[in-house]
Amino acid sequence: MQCRKKRSPAPRANAGNRACIIPTISNTTGRVSFYHKKARGPLDFDLINRMALAAFPAVLARILPRGKIIGREYVSLNPTRADHRSGSFKIRLFGSRGGSWADFATGDRGGDPVSLVAYLENVSQGEAARMLARMLGLETGGRHNE
Repeated sequence: MQCRKKRSPAPRANAGNRACIIPTISNTTGRVSFYHKKARGPLDFDLINRMALAAFPAVLARILPRGKIIGREYVSLNPTRADHRSGSFKIRLFGSRGGSWADFATGDRGGDPVSLVAYLENVSQGEAARMLARMLGLETGGRHNE
């Protein structure tokens, strides 16, 4: 199988950034997953967000285990504050706004899985992208703060 070479839409920011995405089928579940091998360089936020959205219900179940799916949204208690009733913290699962999230009680909001992890873990966007990439089994390249 031959890899597709992809280039970022911003060539200066991601000069030489190449990705190879190889679909694989699990022997145990029969599901298609993607093995991603990335050259060293800047983090590919767009790829990390796309891969997280492809497995978003499972990602959310891992980072917000007490939530539940209601319609197109994942509803959970907000672990960053003393939230006693679910309903104000929602994450959009599907559609054109998939990955967007908001806490309607505090006004905090974001537009993608990386910003959600950054908010929940109180870390930078870069560290959140690395955490999410590790959770998804992606090689991120660049520096690691482990």
